[in-house]
Amino acid sequence: MSVLNKWISALLATGLWIAAGPALAQDSVVLSGGNTAWILTATALVLFMTMPGLALFYGGLVRSRNVVSVLMHCFAICCMASVLWLVCTYSLAFGDGGPLNSYIGGFGKSFLAGVSVDAMSGDIPETVFFMFQMTFAVITPALIVGAYVERIKFSAVILFSLIWSIVVYAPVAHWVWGGGWLAEMGIQDFAGGLVVHMTCGISALVIAAMLGSRKGFPNEIQRPHNPGLVMIGAAMLWVGWYGFNAGSALAADGNAGMALTVTHISAATAALTWMLIEWLGHGKPTLVGIATGTIAGLATITPASGFVGPVGALFIGIAAGVVCFYMCGVVKNMLKIDDSLDVFAVHGVGGAMGTLLTAIFGAASLGGLGHSGLSIGSQFGVQLTGVIAVLIWSAVLTFVIVKIVQAIVGLRASSDEEIEGLDVVTHGERGYEL
Repeated sequence: MSVLNKWISALLATGLWIAAGPALAQDSVVLSGGNTAWILTATALVLFMTMPGLALFYGGLVRSRNVVSVLMHCFAICCMASVLWLVCTYSLAFGDGGPLNSYIGGFGKSFLAGVSVDAMSGDIPETVFFMFQMTFAVITPALIVGAYVERIKFSAVILFSLIWSIVVYAPVAHWVWGGGWLAEMGIQDFAGGLVVHMTCGISALVIAAMLGSRKGFPNEIQRPHNPGLVMIGAAMLWVGWYGFNAGSALAADGNAGMALTVTHISAATAALTWMLIEWLGHGKPTLVGIATGTIAGLATITPASGFVGPVGALFIGIAAGVVCFYMCGVVKNMLKIDDSLDVFAVHGVGGAMGTLLTAIFGAASLGGLGHSGLSIGSQFGVQLTGVIAVLIWSAVLTFVIVKIVQAIVGLRASSDEEIEGLDVVTHGERGYEL
């Protein structure tokens, strides 16, 4: 009898397990507390990149009479882009565009319409996904600040960043991450080599060329007024970049762990490479140089961070340090464009190079994770298509936007205002009271 009872109990338990199994499985995919917690953390880290990281990094690189203006640019853009993300750019980037979905999203999610507390994006709340992606939309136009510092009207900064976020950033984000035509081709851009770094880098070069050089460029431009601030800002960016890249896994898993690992390796390698080139070429390794090299390594690994292994990250870091270093000289000395804080050389070139190298070092045969279903050559072709498309789109639209801004509010501060410094002239404040 006891044996019979045991069998009955076992059968009942099995039946209950089978009946409950689907429900439990369903519950497990509805919400992952671990993944949600990680993306909440990553969101804070990426926002930390803009404020205070990028603000301090850029602030230290300019002259002391313009430090407040640079901090103000980053802060104001952060606020403006956040509100705009709610109003329309999130919907344009990640919403359903209907017949035009290959190119742009619709307005169905404007003001987060239909997004309740229980709405999900994968296994995390959609509100969390909204906030995480918002931080990318915040930092991208803020990165362009480095191209036009010390000589631009504040009203032009706000108007340009607003229009640019709608017509440049949102469409490209949709192409790559929102199910658009590049996503359909199989583009690999894990955390924003195209969406963030190429868009801002190309746009930075265009606006810098159209705005014109600072007075005294290139011979009379003073060195960064506070290398300490530059280092502090770069260190904050480095830490925040873990959220940028590892957070783009949208899960607390091994892929996020590898993305974090390769991000660090690339940053450290690029920093050392930049330092050695500077040391051997100019006789002195500088704090500003090693900090800038770090950012170059971080920007270049960004599109590849979810696809390459540690050895690939090492080679990408070396490439970033060498190529981005020499591109700074090309832009300023050969092209004679005052891209003041090297946005194009670091972010534009780094983002494009990282996107292309993803096809190579992402291959399993070369130590990558082998996520591509295409051959190295075919994947390289897709990556190259993305680079060319984003280059053309960003350049042409930025040219148009600058013309519009110039017609509405003007673009450049006056000669006297530039000499006096934008801190006092525009904001009535000084960075330092000595």
